[in-house]
Amino acid sequence: MRRRTFLAGPLLLLAPAPVAAADDPPYPQVRAGRPLVFPRDHGSHPAYRTEWWYITGWLRSKEGDDLGMQITFFRNRPGIGEENPSRFAPRQLLFAHAALSDASIGRLLHDQRAARAGFGLAIASETDTDVRVQDWSLKRNGDGYEARITAREFEYALRFRPAQPLLLQGEGGFSRKGPDSRQASYYYSRPHLEVSGSATIKGRKIELTGTAWLDHEWSSAALAAEAAGWDWVGLNLADGGTLMAFRMRDKKGGVYWAGGTHRNGAGRIRILRPDEIAFTPLRRWRSPRTQTEYPVAMRVRAGTIELVLEPGMDDQELDARASTGTIYWEGAVRARDGRRLAGQGYLELTGYWKPLRL
Repeated sequence: MRRRTFLAGPLLLLAPAPVAAADDPPYPQVRAGRPLVFPRDHGSHPAYRTEWWYITGWLRSKEGDDLGMQITFFRNRPGIGEENPSRFAPRQLLFAHAALSDASIGRLLHDQRAARAGFGLAIASETDTDVRVQDWSLKRNGDGYEARITAREFEYALRFRPAQPLLLQGEGGFSRKGPDSRQASYYYSRPHLEVSGSATIKGRKIELTGTAWLDHEWSSAALAAEAAGWDWVGLNLADGGTLMAFRMRDKKGGVYWAGGTHRNGAGRIRILRPDEIAFTPLRRWRSPRTQTEYPVAMRVRAGTIELVLEPGMDDQELDARASTGTIYWEGAVRARDGRRLAGQGYLELTGYWKPLRL
């Protein structure tokens, strides 16, 4: 999905790009039936326009305090000056966002990085997950992942170990994002990652464990002109299942497209149609910084599943104008089925600050 360079978030909510100018690069199209091959497809795909690796999770300290965690590394091929032989030509751009949600602080701690590939500043390996922007990194090590972030108000070193099989989103990793078949991304997830490591917040080091979710997604399409933004949720369910659901909102507040995937605790997968997805706002929060209103509490219907999402705290707004040029809400949420805690995960709300523009 995205953007001016592109927009932050977990979902490639994409539509066909405008008619290319004569000097535009020939971005490859996402096509159904192309099998994902690993470990190669854990790595970057520099021919495509946009790509990201996105990890979110709930962490707990030894003292019993809960924290939300988010890391996103973005790669973008801007298609500018690709024939320029200079090493300074921006053939590949890399961005990164990181955040911690700590209810005892009451606001989101977040930071961002941006650099062009090369010169030791940023890399995105094509053979496996190994992305770095300055001193931030995410790398696949064996079957697991390691992340190191040093931000202004916090830092963390975390390890993520798979406890379940990889989940291909859509039809074998071909994930539709609109009514046109070109509105698609390649997309897979690693839910129920077991997390261990530590974070340092305001000089205090905390040992942490928890559960996380990783998305890796890439495409060449641009955000649909009809779309204003999207709502997305990824949940690690208490019964061992997983749920991903999204809707793209049109500029009148209606639904442009929707979709999702449910894998139950026994491993059975169901691909959800657009008419099986509904997001209903239950409560809104207004940012004191941007005056933007976000529906931070939602009722989500996904097939036969109906859950209420409540945020760990309301103020989880992320100002990413210095890197990807937008402001959005991305936060840790609990999912309840009546009074029962049914799962935990992350909710992303974009296009509320202003409609997304290319």
